[in-house]
Amino acid sequence: MPQPFTYSTTYELDKAHFQECFSESVVIDTSISAYKKSIVLSVAGMSLVLFTEMNPYVAWFVFALGILEAVSTYYQKPWWVMRQMLSKAAKGNVDLTIDEQGIVSKSFYASLTLLWSDVQLIQNTQLGWLIRHAKGRSYISNKNLSAAAITFLTDKQSHQSKC
Repeated sequence: MPQPFTYSTTYELDKAHFQECFSESVVIDTSISAYKKSIVLSVAGMSLVLFTEMNPYVAWFVFALGILEAVSTYYQKPWWVMRQMLSKAAKGNVDLTIDEQGIVSKSFYASLTLLWSDVQLIQNTQLGWLIRHAKGRSYISNKNLSAAAITFLTDKQSHQSKC
């Protein structure tokens, strides 16, 4: 009787991990629709500055928010990575366990348990695995996986596509 599969590892949430996670899991929208909120805020701010007697500090603040929103949209990846690096989870260790029951990810600040029955989609990316579930999406880098763990995830993916 074969042994049930289990794989455990620990990795650090560093800048390289966050950059890879963003690159592999986010589709960047560069169309004008991505800038809708910044356009609305900028136009509203300029309208308040030019056409009302409102406190100019408030009007310029709304305009500045529009500009800041445009910058955050244009520089989406560095903006997101910077926010992650400023979070309390940055530089923390994550304990990852993959077994026959599912995927367990634990750190000092958060833990996530995904049962295979709760996983909606397992998608192989160029550098890792994107796991879609009811709570959102999770990314697992191949750098943190052994060859046996990659084979196990590939089998789970092929089993899922048959269902």
